[in-house]
Amino acid sequence: MTVTGMNHFTVLTDQLEQTVNFYKDVLKLEDGYRPPLDFPGAWLYSGGAAVLHIIAGRPLPEEPAGVLDHMAFSATGLASVVKNLRSREIEYTLRQQKGSNVWQLFCFDPSGAKVELDFDASEALPE
Repeated sequence: MTVTGMNHFTVLTDQLEQTVNFYKDVLKLEDGYRPPLDFPGAWLYSGGAAVLHIIAGRPLPEEPAGVLDHMAFSATGLASVVKNLRSREIEYTLRQQKGSNVWQLFCFDPSGAKVELDFDASEALPE
Protein backbone atom coordinates (compact mmCIF):
# COMPACT_ATOMS: atom_id res chain seq x y z
CA MET A 1 0.00 0.00 0.00
CA THR A 2 1.10 3.55 -0.72
CA VAL A 3 -0.60 6.63 0.70
CA THR A 4 -1.30 9.00 -2.18
CA GLY A 5 -2.62 12.02 -0.30
CA MET A 6 -4.75 13.33 2.53
CA ASN A 7 -8.48 12.72 2.04
CA HIS A 8 -10.14 14.80 4.76
CA PHE A 9 -10.16 15.88 8.38
CA THR A 10 -13.08 15.31 10.75
CA VAL A 11 -13.96 17.57 13.65
CA LEU A 12 -16.54 16.99 16.35
CA THR A 13 -18.72 19.86 17.54
CA ASP A 14 -21.57 20.67 19.85
CA GLN A 15 -22.10 23.90 17.88
CA LEU A 16 -22.83 22.69 14.35
CA GLU A 17 -24.10 25.93 12.82
CA GLN A 18 -21.34 28.09 14.33
CA THR A 19 -18.65 25.59 13.29
CA VAL A 20 -19.94 25.33 9.71
CA ASN A 21 -20.12 29.14 9.52
CA PHE A 22 -16.55 29.47 10.84
CA TYR A 23 -15.12 27.24 8.11
CA LYS A 24 -17.28 28.78 5.39
CA ASP A 25 -16.80 32.42 6.41
CA VAL A 26 -13.19 32.33 7.55
CA LEU A 27 -11.64 29.59 5.39
CA LYS A 28 -14.07 30.01 2.46
CA LEU A 29 -14.83 26.30 2.33
CA GLU A 30 -18.07 25.45 0.54
CA ASP A 31 -21.08 23.30 1.44
CA GLY A 32 -21.28 20.12 -0.56
CA TYR A 33 -22.87 16.72 -0.83
CA ARG A 34 -23.02 14.65 2.32
CA PRO A 35 -24.45 11.15 2.27
CA PRO A 36 -27.67 10.62 4.27
CA LEU A 37 -25.86 9.60 7.45
CA ASP A 38 -27.78 8.87 10.65
CA PHE A 39 -26.19 11.70 12.65
CA PRO A 40 -26.01 15.48 12.16
CA GLY A 41 -23.08 17.09 10.42
CA ALA A 42 -21.75 18.71 7.27
CA TRP A 43 -19.15 18.11 4.59
CA LEU A 44 -17.22 21.16 3.43
CA TYR A 45 -15.35 21.32 0.16
CA SER A 46 -12.34 23.03 -1.40
CA GLY A 47 -11.61 22.73 -5.10
CA GLY A 48 -14.37 20.15 -5.54
CA ALA A 49 -13.03 17.83 -2.83
CA ALA A 50 -14.62 17.19 0.57
CA VAL A 51 -11.73 18.20 2.82
CA LEU A 52 -13.55 18.65 6.13
CA HIS A 53 -16.23 16.50 7.72
CA ILE A 54 -18.03 18.00 10.71
CA ILE A 55 -19.88 15.69 13.08
CA ALA A 56 -22.39 16.79 15.69
CA GLY A 57 -24.46 14.82 18.16
CA ARG A 58 -21.60 12.95 19.81
CA PRO A 59 -19.90 13.69 23.12
CA LEU A 60 -16.83 15.89 22.81
CA PRO A 61 -13.53 14.78 24.32
CA GLU A 62 -12.44 16.59 27.48
CA GLU A 63 -9.41 17.99 25.64
CA PRO A 64 -10.58 19.57 22.36
CA ALA A 65 -7.43 18.61 20.46
CA GLY A 66 -7.39 14.98 21.58
CA VAL A 67 -4.36 13.42 19.93
CA LEU A 68 -4.64 15.58 16.80
CA ASP A 69 -2.68 18.76 17.42
CA HIS A 70 -4.00 20.77 14.47
CA MET A 71 -5.11 20.70 10.83
CA ALA A 72 -3.30 22.76 8.22
CA PHE A 73 -4.55 24.22 4.96
CA SER A 74 -2.61 25.93 2.18
CA ALA A 75 -4.15 29.35 1.62
CA THR A 76 -3.88 32.65 -0.24
CA GLY A 77 -4.85 36.19 0.72
CA LEU A 78 -3.12 36.62 4.08
CA ALA A 79 -4.13 40.27 4.50
CA SER A 80 -7.82 39.58 3.80
CA VAL A 81 -7.86 36.59 6.15
CA VAL A 82 -6.34 38.64 8.96
CA LYS A 83 -8.86 41.43 8.32
CA ASN A 84 -11.70 38.89 8.42
CA LEU A 85 -10.47 37.34 11.68
CA ARG A 86 -10.08 40.76 13.29
CA SER A 87 -13.60 41.80 12.24
CA ARG A 88 -14.96 38.63 13.90
CA GLU A 89 -12.76 39.15 16.97
CA ILE A 90 -11.16 35.73 16.46
CA GLU A 91 -7.77 35.54 18.13
CA TYR A 92 -4.87 34.27 16.03
CA THR A 93 -1.11 34.03 16.00
CA LEU A 94 1.02 34.69 12.94
CA ARG A 95 4.63 33.75 12.39
CA GLN A 96 7.05 32.94 9.61
CA GLN A 97 8.45 29.44 9.49
CA LYS A 98 12.22 29.37 9.82
CA GLY A 99 13.97 28.45 6.61
CA SER A 100 11.00 28.60 4.22
CA ASN A 101 9.56 31.91 5.52
CA VAL A 102 6.06 30.52 4.91
CA TRP A 103 3.50 32.54 6.87
CA GLN A 104 1.73 30.34 9.41
CA LEU A 105 -1.50 31.64 10.91
CA PHE A 106 -3.05 29.70 13.80
CA CYS A 107 -6.55 30.08 15.25
CA PHE A 108 -9.25 27.91 16.83
CA ASP A 109 -12.67 26.92 15.52
CA PRO A 110 -15.76 27.28 17.78
CA SER A 111 -15.23 23.79 19.25
CA GLY A 112 -11.55 24.35 20.04
CA ALA A 113 -9.93 22.60 17.07
CA LYS A 114 -6.64 24.28 16.14
CA VAL A 115 -6.46 25.43 12.51
CA GLU A 116 -3.29 26.40 10.65
CA LEU A 117 -3.34 28.39 7.42
CA ASP A 118 -0.11 28.44 5.41
CA PHE A 119 0.57 31.36 3.07
CA ASP A 120 3.40 31.83 0.59
CA ALA A 121 6.39 33.73 1.95
CA SER A 122 5.90 36.38 -0.74
CA GLU A 123 2.58 37.56 0.74
CA ALA A 124 2.76 40.95 2.43
CA LEU A 125 2.64 41.22 6.20
CA PRO A 126 -0.82 42.51 7.13
CA GLU A 127 -1.10 45.95 8.71
